Amino acid sequence: MRYVLSLGTNIGDRKNNLLSAVKSLELIPETKVLDCSSIYETEPVGYAQQDDFYNIALLLESKFEPNEMLGICMGLEAGFNRVREFKNGPRILDVDVIFCEDKKISTKNLTVPHPRYFERRFVLEPMLELFPDGEFFGIDFKKFIDKIDGQNVRVADKLILKK
Repeated sequence: MRYVLSLGTNIGDRKNNLLSAVKSLELIPETKVLDCSSIYETEPVGYAQQDDFYNIALLLESKFEPNEMLGICMGLEAGFNRVREFKNGPRILDVDVIFCEDKKISTKNLTVPHPRYFERRFVLEPMLELFPDGEFFGIDFKKFIDKIDGQNVRVADKLILKK
């Protein structure tokens, strides 16, 4: 199964947080990181009184089902000691399942596609780097980028992954 994950961080060594998270995902059995966007520095959304974020998008292939992938993402956040003090607050690591192929899922714990991906430039811009045609499994996400006001996003760095 192919997934698009969005990873973000605004606490500590942001680049190293992302690099360590990607390396951790590569250690999961029968899971492979197929592609990774550049690192984008982005303004916070929802709660502005915090440091800017570093965000990336990943294309991942895994044998795990969507609810299992959600558990992997939450476990990764816990491994980084993520603390959820309040909604949209600062975080050492945030990992969201944006897409799982063309599946549509709506449960108490998981909604795929992610319910707010189309409102977030920090998700869409890195995804556009991975999918220059603006589509993932027939889902046209590019059309939403121009509809978003604000949310400054800029390429900050490349995430160097050694294979």
